Amino acid sequence: MVLLLIVHLQYKLVSMKNFLLAVLLATCAFNLSFAQLNKKIDSIIQTEFKDQNDPGGVFLVSKKGKTIYEKAFGKANLELNVDMAPNNVFQIGSMTKQFTAVSILILESQGKLSVYDPISKYIPDYPSGNSITIHHLLTHTSGIKDFTKMKSISEIAQKEMSPKMMVDFFKNEPVDFKPGEKFEYNNSGYVVLGYLIELVSGEKYEDFIKKNIFEKAGMNNSYYASDRKIIKNRAYGYHQKSDGYVNKTVISFSVPFASGSLMSTVEDMVKWQNAINKNLILDAKFMKKAFTKYRLNNNEEFTYGYGWHLKDINGVPTREHGGSIFGFKSMGVYIPDEDIYVIGFSNCDCHSPTQIVKDMAKAVLDNSKK
Repeated sequence: MVLLLIVHLQYKLVSMKNFLLAVLLATCAFNLSFAQLNKKIDSIIQTEFKDQNDPGGVFLVSKKGKTIYEKAFGKANLELNVDMAPNNVFQIGSMTKQFTAVSILILESQGKLSVYDPISKYIPDYPSGNSITIHHLLTHTSGIKDFTKMKSISEIAQKEMSPKMMVDFFKNEPVDFKPGEKFEYNNSGYVVLGYLIELVSGEKYEDFIKKNIFEKAGMNNSYYASDRKIIKNRAYGYHQKSDGYVNKTVISFSVPFASGSLMSTVEDMVKWQNAINKNLILDAKFMKKAFTKYRLNNNEEFTYGYGWHLKDINGVPTREHGGSIFGFKSMGVYIPDEDIYVIGFSNCDCHSPTQIVKDMAKAVLDNSKK
């Protein structure tokens, strides 16, 4: 009996050793793989962000809601020689559009509007407003003139414009095509959406976003942009000229408005993505509308939902969007199948994170399949 007990204990000890060895080998393999991935991501970023004395950027990768890579490169402020940090606040440009789109869906979930309402229901004097729907605005299929392509934009770029003044600025311009005929990226549509949010909710756009998105998602370092407010950890924006860097051109953020006037950090953007996944902001049935591919009048499908491009990496679906505004560029790629989110911000519009973030996303996706 004693002999059997000893043999049994020895067997258990051997099994435990084998188990621990297997865990150790798996951990080593994971750490090696993770180290290789980090090295690969570093090399991808450094193709563009080489000089630590130049304006820089911040890049982050999360998987299943947890950050697995986060690094800052270059300077947040050239004049004060301040290094970039992961918590720096950037202007995110057109990534603002996803917040505007979700705000419209929040109002729809509250029964205050339908995405298939004509805009004339809310702006009675809008030309052809009976044939342009909120859906057309969300999907860039309205055909209305993009104000950023109007020569007269320079006349208002630094003026304080109300949402109504912005809509009046472009609403009487000739349309580029009939609603639903084409997909053509359009900033004016999202300015109209911001105006609709104010008309329907009775709140200022920035207040609506703060209350219904930033606060619910815990995005404590995200703001409606301002050059005057003191914003802790602000990254300053730059242009590159032939003789060196200069401070970004000053604009009134009331001009891009709901099409491109928000500020955030990479860490807050992960909170945003996690809040979407957990339905903290909006019920799934409404959120799904943002990630649906729609069709033109001729039944041709296009790759834009509400506020996101719907693309793929080697056949694996992605949700993507970038942004560009004086002095800043941004890019985000989310891979729903693997719950991988890759985000990159730059504080010089001379350095684009777009291809870098796409390459990073591909590298992380390839690594996750090993």
